[in-house]
Amino acid sequence: MFKQLLALPRSPVEAVSEILHGLLVMDPYRWLEDQESIRTRDWIEEQSQYARAYLDSIPGRNLISERVRDFLAVETYDSVRVAAGRYFFRKRLPDQQQPCIYMREGVEGVDQLLIDPSKRHTGDHTSVKPLCASGDGRFLLYEVKHGGERTGTFELLDITNRNILTDSLPRGYLRGFVFSPDGRGFYYVHEINASDRRRNRAAYYHSFGTPHEEDREVFCAEEGGSIRVGLFADDTLLGILVYQFGETPHTSIYLRPFGSELAPVPLITEATSSLGPVLHKGRILAITNLNAPNLRIVEIHPQDNAAPSFTDIVPAGDLCIRRWIIANEHLFVSYSHGPNSVVNIYDLDGTRLANMPVVEGETVRLICAGADPSEVVFEAESFTQPPGIYRYVPATGDRTLFAKRKSPFEAEKFGSTQVWFTSRDGKRIPMSLFGREDVLKNGCHPTIMTAYGGYGVPVTPQFSVFVAFLVERGCLFALPNIRGGAEFGTEWHTAAKRRNRQTAYDDFLAAAEMLVETKRTDPDKFAIFGGSNSGLLVGAALTQRPDLFRAVVCMVPLLDMIRYHLFDGAQLWKEEFGVADEAEDFAALIEYSPYHRVRDGVAYPATMFVSGDADRNCNPLHARKMTARLQASNSSSSPIILDYSKFRGHSPVLPLNERIDALTDRMAFLCDQLQLSV
Repeated sequence: MFKQLLALPRSPVEAVSEILHGLLVMDPYRWLEDQESIRTRDWIEEQSQYARAYLDSIPGRNLISERVRDFLAVETYDSVRVAAGRYFFRKRLPDQQQPCIYMREGVEGVDQLLIDPSKRHTGDHTSVKPLCASGDGRFLLYEVKHGGERTGTFELLDITNRNILTDSLPRGYLRGFVFSPDGRGFYYVHEINASDRRRNRAAYYHSFGTPHEEDREVFCAEEGGSIRVGLFADDTLLGILVYQFGETPHTSIYLRPFGSELAPVPLITEATSSLGPVLHKGRILAITNLNAPNLRIVEIHPQDNAAPSFTDIVPAGDLCIRRWIIANEHLFVSYSHGPNSVVNIYDLDGTRLANMPVVEGETVRLICAGADPSEVVFEAESFTQPPGIYRYVPATGDRTLFAKRKSPFEAEKFGSTQVWFTSRDGKRIPMSLFGREDVLKNGCHPTIMTAYGGYGVPVTPQFSVFVAFLVERGCLFALPNIRGGAEFGTEWHTAAKRRNRQTAYDDFLAAAEMLVETKRTDPDKFAIFGGSNSGLLVGAALTQRPDLFRAVVCMVPLLDMIRYHLFDGAQLWKEEFGVADEAEDFAALIEYSPYHRVRDGVAYPATMFVSGDADRNCNPLHARKMTARLQASNSSSSPIILDYSKFRGHSPVLPLNERIDALTDRMAFLCDQLQLSV
């Protein structure tokens, strides 16, 4: 158990007080928001030494590291793209620090290495990822990142001669990209920095081999508010999508024939519904929430001198559409129904043809159309099976494996079941339980739980090394489908959105209480974990019910909900969380904001915060401030530590050895706190 080998780092209180909507709000550690100050850097170093002294002293850490390596140092595949019969994907060989980009000529082809990030000689934190290929399969666009940064640089490979072209795009956000059908260049929307407002809302054409200074502007959205411009295309038309954020978001669509010098023609301007268009053989299809909270797929019919008309292809239903792919004359549409995946197949007139077979307990993610007519490529995984890439052809009903991540997990020893619990408002909610067969049957066991509860993102069974390691050691894993996601349609999301956010936390705590009340676990054996929005979830849980948990792992979180929107691009999440500038939002935020819910003298559970300098989604200031606040207030002997890295961000791109070390630390922390044998 925890032994304090070093003195707790000192975090000076320099309280900043504000009156917000008539209420005094104190912020004792605002000075830690300044990431580059000498004091903050010194504080981070002291926290790192403190955490290392504890983590390195945990018995059996070497054995934990060996098993983590067994899970992570394996062959992996992801990010598949298809063009002209060629499959492009990332593949990492066992013990390789970063995955490389490969190509396979047809399904039966051999894997050909295209891009190896280690050959750049820029260190193990450099990663690459394929984004899209030209229609003829000749050119490949890929992203290069260093560490977990949000931005990247974007390069192009001529596959025929394996040359990296000189036409790369510098570090920034690539919002749209389309290869021109004639193979002479590409269209793009590229945000380089926040100050160049015109460039960030414009689309350009670049001709291969020419300086970017000669790129032609083909479209520029009007000034006003927060605007994001995207691109879509078929063989004849370039489409431009303009999305304007705000209290009432607006969507506009413009079209322009390739080769035309005329300005793009508006198809739809400032629609208050969402629109996600696709061009296919002269038709305009789109997914929209117009009169359809759970979304529907429509065909858009342009009208001369009048607004276009819509025809349903896939009408709205009780389930929310997750993804849709057009493969030749077939339309694949995926849904989530609680923890289950459903994939329907339609023709392009909207006639439902069949269901794509889905294995029970499996999560399916549609990726792209395949090389063969009507073939779809998808990814599938479950609690026991790591992600695999598959191909499905409706005509034959054949589902074939393209590539699969290896795993040492002995799946046959483990199982899952579903239970239901009642939340505080009387709502019945399902929860998946996963573990060894004997653990599922009966008894009080160490338990780990997570959930998400935000952005309308459903949580379905996935393979997690984090979870697999712990269930091997006798833990029960619990995954409640709390509100805030869209497991049961958009209403499931809106029930815990913005000023109703506490509903998600009530659901999560009700799930925890049910597990204790039914004697599946007890608070001294109970741990929760989560990252990003789920990091906020576990932060809320540990501050609202610190007595319910033994340990918490809170990764790359939001925690100061009064100031979150002031950093990076987080103001765009206003519709999800609200902002403290508005009185009604503030009243909800201040009630659950974890940083502001910490109380002096409370016995808090052992907590491990995880963050790093490169995170520009959930700024690391949240983890820094919360670590200081919790350490100062905690009356228990349980450790409060910060696992912090210069290169860690929101993207999971750390090199293999660092990933092994990081996961070893989290597993050692939980093994120590839950008294698990290693």
